Amino acid sequence: MSDKPNYKKTVNLPKTKFDMRAGLLQKEPAIQKQWAADDLYNRILSERSDAPEFLLHDGPPYANGPIHIGHTLNKVLKDMTVRIKTMTGHHATYVPGWDCHGLPIEAKVMEKLGDKAKTLDAVVIRRICREYAAKFVKLQSKQFERLGIMGEWDNPYLTMNPSYEAAVLRVFADLVDRKIVFRQLKPVHWSIENQTALADAELEHHDHESPSITVAFEITEGLDALPHKPGDTGAVLIWTTTPWTLPANRAVAVHPRYNYVAVHVDSARGPMTVFVAEGRLEAVGEYIQKFGVSDTVDETLASLEIVGTVTGQQLVDAGIQYSHPVDEGRTCPVVPAEYVTLDDGTGLVHTAPGHGTDDYFTGLLHGLDIHCPVLADGTLGPEAPEFLQGHLVWDANPLVIEHLRERNLLVACETIMHSYPHDWRSKKPTIFRATEQWFIGVDKPLMGDEGNPTLREMALDVCNKPADEGGIDFVPTWGKNRLQGMLENRPDWCISRQRSWGLPIPAFFNEAGQPLCTAASVRAVADVIAEQGSDVWYTATPAELLAGYSPADDPDLPNPAEFAIETLTSGMDIFDVWFESGSSWSAVALQRGLTNTLPVDLYLEGSDQHRGWFQLSLLPALGSQGCPPFKTLLTHGFINDADGKKMSKSVGNTVDVEEQLSKRGADILRLWVASQDYHNDDRCSDELIAQIEDVYRKLRNTLRYCLSLIGDFNPATDTAKPEEHSIDLWMRMQLHLLVDQVRKAYDRFDYHTAYRMLNQFCTVEASNVYFSAVKDRLYCEGTNSPRRRATQGVLREMAEVLVKLLAPILPHTCEEAWGHIPFKADTDPASVHQAMLPDAEEHITRLMADFTPGQADLGSIDEATILHVGPATIWEQLLDIRGRSLVKLEALRNEGVKNNLDAEVVFTVAEDKPRIAELLTVYLQELEDMLGVGYARIEMVASSEAAESVGIDVFDTREKYERCERSRRRRPDVGSNPAYPDLCTRDADVIANMAE
Repeated sequence: MSDKPNYKKTVNLPKTKFDMRAGLLQKEPAIQKQWAADDLYNRILSERSDAPEFLLHDGPPYANGPIHIGHTLNKVLKDMTVRIKTMTGHHATYVPGWDCHGLPIEAKVMEKLGDKAKTLDAVVIRRICREYAAKFVKLQSKQFERLGIMGEWDNPYLTMNPSYEAAVLRVFADLVDRKIVFRQLKPVHWSIENQTALADAELEHHDHESPSITVAFEITEGLDALPHKPGDTGAVLIWTTTPWTLPANRAVAVHPRYNYVAVHVDSARGPMTVFVAEGRLEAVGEYIQKFGVSDTVDETLASLEIVGTVTGQQLVDAGIQYSHPVDEGRTCPVVPAEYVTLDDGTGLVHTAPGHGTDDYFTGLLHGLDIHCPVLADGTLGPEAPEFLQGHLVWDANPLVIEHLRERNLLVACETIMHSYPHDWRSKKPTIFRATEQWFIGVDKPLMGDEGNPTLREMALDVCNKPADEGGIDFVPTWGKNRLQGMLENRPDWCISRQRSWGLPIPAFFNEAGQPLCTAASVRAVADVIAEQGSDVWYTATPAELLAGYSPADDPDLPNPAEFAIETLTSGMDIFDVWFESGSSWSAVALQRGLTNTLPVDLYLEGSDQHRGWFQLSLLPALGSQGCPPFKTLLTHGFINDADGKKMSKSVGNTVDVEEQLSKRGADILRLWVASQDYHNDDRCSDELIAQIEDVYRKLRNTLRYCLSLIGDFNPATDTAKPEEHSIDLWMRMQLHLLVDQVRKAYDRFDYHTAYRMLNQFCTVEASNVYFSAVKDRLYCEGTNSPRRRATQGVLREMAEVLVKLLAPILPHTCEEAWGHIPFKADTDPASVHQAMLPDAEEHITRLMADFTPGQADLGSIDEATILHVGPATIWEQLLDIRGRSLVKLEALRNEGVKNNLDAEVVFTVAEDKPRIAELLTVYLQELEDMLGVGYARIEMVASSEAAESVGIDVFDTREKYERCERSRRRRPDVGSNPAYPDLCTRDADVIANMAE
């Protein structure tokens, strides 16, 4: 048996109950259960009751299916924001909400019901839809809570709740009151699949294959006033990709200032002079040649016989009438229009006022018939030519083309692929179809007074002003251009839909078909719906719905006698769901008393919401309240797969959130969110999330290392000030620099930068440099030595700082770590989420203020002032010396010295640089610890021998020095105390003190 002393029990080894293994799958639900038991969310709000308000208003996800990875990004960003604001001293509420009405839910219900749906009335269908929405509200709520999202989950807002519905109607009443709501026969995007109107926000553009035809419309009047070849008939050439709209043609539009050429062609209909824009002749000349009876085509177009040139206005002035190509017996005019371009086609535009926006306004201007022979189901009705009746518009295309070919009017026919609007729910192509719909006019002056601004003008104005001047701050800044561009180009907002599951538009119709929809009548209906819910619209009579309304007392009803309540019928249109969710600032923020006045502080959603919820919240708020609903608009990108492709269930490249939660836990997903530069589209896959686990382990192990070495440290009795030249001071500078930078990043909503800083600090400054440097003093110094206690004080501070800074990102892990910080003060809160974020100490940040990185050579500093250089500069240079030394130690390792404790480092300094040597002497012990070597010393050398201000040599000391059996270092002072011949001086003193 050996008599060799066992010093292991004398070493201060790490010890903590904060596990190395995270165990998130078990711990997170338990922590969330404790939060609920403690009513933590409401407790925090109560503690912050007198604090400044911060309100992030939640954009409602759709209650249709489980959450996806995009939901995760959105909700975690919101939760981090609210937690940060709470921990910076704000009263920050978070009320989650759901968009519950609308076509996707109704379509799912109708699909499930099948033929049975035809036998059910609207109230029954609505009840089933409500149950469907409620089911997914419950599911998504659990999923969001599992992600650690803190908020009013027991009292969310639902757009199908009566109080919410009533608030929407009151916003609508405000807009009616301001004379910007109107009903009109007007072409709108129409979903054939779902037989309802759509707004721009409900459209997607996808590639679509369409026929591209050029057609000759034969002139019946006015040719004599135009250049043409004697004996020729005349025709104007048009181009379209929607042949099915030709039955609704009512004019051809030309640009009044463009030149149009008259081209002679021997066509199958006989000699003809056709008119085409001069700027499009080269593009369509080949078609014109082929339209001739000759089979030869001259690629130079030299064979084209141009018989004259006129302007578009001259075509109009000639009083041209042309024979309708499919509606025999009808003739139509040529009219001027500034929107005609030379980008494609012939420069003459087929105009069907019932099937296009520009066409519609041209029709109004020139008194054309707003003709729409297409029915709600997409088939052509009895007003269409007989050969097209009953055919779906897409099936009508070849029939129209064949009809034109038979009449020798088809100049050219091709198939093209182009971008075409699709219903974003059914993913099917839409059509433009003129129907009676309700609109909010973006170009109508408020109150009908021409001196008042329009919604478009107001919206563009607030986009161009910062929030402190009544405008909007955009994060990132490109959000401004995106929103502004959409506002500049948007049409009037079609707010009516022809479905059952939604909030009814409270309009009534008299026997003449005139609508009753005034501010007073709407508010009366709102009061009823607030009490009974919107199903009452389908069960009550107009008299019951208007119980609190009198036509005679309504100042907005000029002829009350025409609207006797007993003669009214209730309209069946419902609101666009975007109007419902776009009124949430009123139904939630104002109605719940979360704020007394608009705007709220923040809206945070994906980039698609510039077209959707952002824009369609802004317009009602401007119309109703005269101000934007938000101060700041924060936009994040979409989530694509690892290859940057859009995620799709059918492709199989989605990331299942439930699976990730069951596999890794919420904090891993939250850390992935924090790591993303959300300003752009992000990539996600199981493999990419797995990479975040490595970062999580580093962060967790950093916390664990700090906690494991402060178990015997009581800040109230054991605090020791770090020495001015110690690495502890450097660590505090780095720590408070981190606090300063992370706090600023949090204030900018720049979470991925904060993540990067925290990760780098834990990986580099903490683990690579500091922890390895202080290991010896923590383990081997006397328990109460000032040097050890000073380091423990820094570790204690680091643990608190990191737990608080990371708490918004990793709420479960940090709650767990908070519970393992020993000797907390009575004033410390029970939960880290009740704490405040740390502040950077001003005197430490001042040390960094005058620091200029890059002075990595002590020789560059004047010898006379070297001892007075600031600590930040000194530590930059010491770290440079450390880096150069580690390179040489690595070379020594390759020669067989595997343990740095067996190595000696010699710093050589020129004899004419005594102040450098003096400075190194002050920091020598720190350098020795930073390198983890057994021994370090300074050696003065002749000036000519010094290649650098500080030279570095490393040596193998296994044959030179004995090993200290306690610290494991090889040093010249091992055995200096005869009582402990196997220990160095420091360790012998420690053991001697223990013995005493």
